[in-house]
Amino acid sequence: MKEERKIKCVVWDLDNTLWNGVLPENDRVSLRDGILDIMKTLDSRGILQSVASKNDYDHAMAKIEEFGLRDYFLYPQINWNPKSSSIKAITESINIGIDTLAFIDDQPYEREEVNFSFPEVLCIDAADIDKLLHKPEMNPRFITQDSKIRRQLYLSDIKRNKIEEEFIGPKEDFLASLDMVFTISPAKEEDLKRAEELTVRTHQLNTTGYTYSYEELDYFRTSHDHILLIATLDDKYGTYGKIGLTLIECDKNLWSIKLLLMSCRVMSRGVGTIMINHIRNEAKKNGVCLRSEMISNERNRMMYMTYKFAGFKETEKKGDLTVFENDLTDIPDFPEYAKVRSEK
Repeated sequence: MKEERKIKCVVWDLDNTLWNGVLPENDRVSLRDGILDIMKTLDSRGILQSVASKNDYDHAMAKIEEFGLRDYFLYPQINWNPKSSSIKAITESINIGIDTLAFIDDQPYEREEVNFSFPEVLCIDAADIDKLLHKPEMNPRFITQDSKIRRQLYLSDIKRNKIEEEFIGPKEDFLASLDMVFTISPAKEEDLKRAEELTVRTHQLNTTGYTYSYEELDYFRTSHDHILLIATLDDKYGTYGKIGLTLIECDKNLWSIKLLLMSCRVMSRGVGTIMINHIRNEAKKNGVCLRSEMISNERNRMMYMTYKFAGFKETEKKGDLTVFENDLTDIPDFPEYAKVRSEK
């Protein structure tokens, strides 16, 4: 499937962009006409939103609160720093690629400053806000259950992270306190929209970067020669949603992992190897050899290391493609801080 650029986060300037007027000059600013409908539509499409504004933080946040918009903005950057540094802080906090951001500002200088530092950012003139929702980058192919609640998922993550910062004790003790449940199951038809979305949106924790369409995934789901697994993570604070996907090609004596990915939102939850060790256990149980494919790039180094730590050894190199093999020995138990459910 050809991958088209999709925006994961829209970053708003405030003065003469989100609202009419310049807040430091006049406290009586008013929201731009139609802006609330635009924000709600982006939110319903699973597109996150944030702020990069040169303003006094407390003053601007009080005005955002007054307009009832506080919960729409993740990691707002309101300061006197260059907008490019605010953009960088937002991408790092949300943990998404810089090329998945759009930045809206009324000032040509600010847009040019961001584009000079980050040419990958889609910079949009505030005068063109009315056309925003029609841009192809702002229209995901599917709107899934996960995308509808994406902002809430991130808000829950912020809450968890704050609790973790205040937690005194080893990391494993904190993870154990979350009561995590990691569920692995064969993908069903109702999972396929989210499965396609995961292949398109996930870059850092993705072994190959292959993207698959709904139709291709539906074929794999029903094929006797493939196993398509989807993973869900929940804890006492709620669900993380469907966060993992694996595609295995099955021959009589050999299983080959064609795709293994995990949402970046669970990177710090210590669950990255659960899916791999589940597959290793299943391959061993079925008496087959286990191989995996890896296409390394500048973003997915962590997945290369994950394979290496899981005992995969390089057996073949074809250009960018590395083939690994696992001897299925010394498979560790699942971590004690997570309950693992495997559904058939």
